[in-house]
Amino acid sequence: MKNFFRTVRGIFSEDLGIDLGTSNTLICVKNKGIILNEPSIVAVNSKTKEIVEIGERAKQMMGRLPVNFETIRPLQNGVISEYEITEKMLRIFFKKVKHNNLFSSPRVIICVPAGVTPVEKRAVIEVTIEAGAREAYLIEEPMAAAIGIGLDIFEPEGHMIVDIGGGTTEIAVLSLGGIVEKSSFKVAGDKFDATIVDFIRQKDSLLIGIKTAEDIKKQIGAVMDQGENDDVYVEISGRSVLNGLPKNVQVYSSEIVEALSDIIQQIVEEIKVILERTPPELASDIKKKGIFITGGGALLNGIDKKISESLNLKVTISDDPLNAVINGINVLLKEFSRYSKILISPETDY
Repeated sequence: MKNFFRTVRGIFSEDLGIDLGTSNTLICVKNKGIILNEPSIVAVNSKTKEIVEIGERAKQMMGRLPVNFETIRPLQNGVISEYEITEKMLRIFFKKVKHNNLFSSPRVIICVPAGVTPVEKRAVIEVTIEAGAREAYLIEEPMAAAIGIGLDIFEPEGHMIVDIGGGTTEIAVLSLGGIVEKSSFKVAGDKFDATIVDFIRQKDSLLIGIKTAEDIKKQIGAVMDQGENDDVYVEISGRSVLNGLPKNVQVYSSEIVEALSDIIQQIVEEIKVILERTPPELASDIKKKGIFITGGGALLNGIDKKISESLNLKVTISDDPLNAVINGINVLLKEFSRYSKILISPETDY
C-alpha cells in the first residue's frame, strides 16, 4: 500500500533540481527552469529553534536581530552542518515551488561538492527525502557546471572546470562522463567576504558585517588593477574601532585587489596541483581548450586574466556563471535517462 501511494504521488509530481549551496539555494522544475533562488540562511529563535524566516528575508535580518534570535547558515563549505534546520528549510522551499499540491512527491536531483564524504552524501539524500522528495539523486558540482555550460561530458576529451562558489572552489578534470582529478578547496566567496572584513578593520579601523563585505565584493570586487581611471569606489558605514561610533569610509576597487591577492593566488596554486596530477593526454586537451570558470567568483573583475597569466592557459568565463550548476541540473531533469549513470543514488555504493 505504501508503494502504491508513492506511485500515485509520483504521477502528480514535477521533478525538481536543487543547487543546495552554502550561500544560495536554487530550485528548478523540469521544463519550467529556475523558479526559486534564495539565500541559504535561516533566522531562528535561539532558545526554541523555531524558524522565524528563511531566505532573503532572513538575510536582511543578519546583524539586526534582538536577543534570543540568530541567523544560521545550515550549510557550511557546501555540506550540511545543521541537519534539522536544513530539513525544515528545504521543506519550506518545497512548499513554495509545489503550489500546495497535496499529491506532490517529486523526484529530486541535488548538487553536492566533489569532495564530500560518503556520510555527507547520505545525509543530503536523507534530508531531501525527509523534506518530501519521492526519490533523491546527487550530482557533483563540477559535473553539473560542465553540463550547464554546454560541454559534452561523455566525449573522450579532457575538460577542466573551476567553480568558485560560496563555501568551496570546485576544481575538476572531466573525461568520458567521469571525474579524473578533483579538489574541493575551501577558499571561495565566504572567505573573500571574511578577508574584506579583516582588511577594512586593519586599514580603516572600521568594523563591518559580512553582508556589507559581500556588497562591496559584488559592487567593486576585482583581482587585477584596472588603471587609475577605472579605480571605482563605494562608500560604506560601520563602527569605529577607536571610539565605537558610526563612521563612513570610501573603499576602492584597487584596495579589494590588494585584499584578495593572497587567496586568489591560493586558488591558482590549487589549480596547478590538479594540472600536475592530470594524465598527459588530458593535459594536452586542456592546453587546447583552456579552463572554464563558473560560480559567483567568476564575476570578480579580472579573475580570468589573473588565472590565465598565472598559468599561461586560455581561461573562459561561462555566459551565466552564477546559474551554471542549476542549468546543468535542469538539463539532467530533461534528459534523465541519458545522464542517470553519472548520478549518485541511495542504491549507489557511495
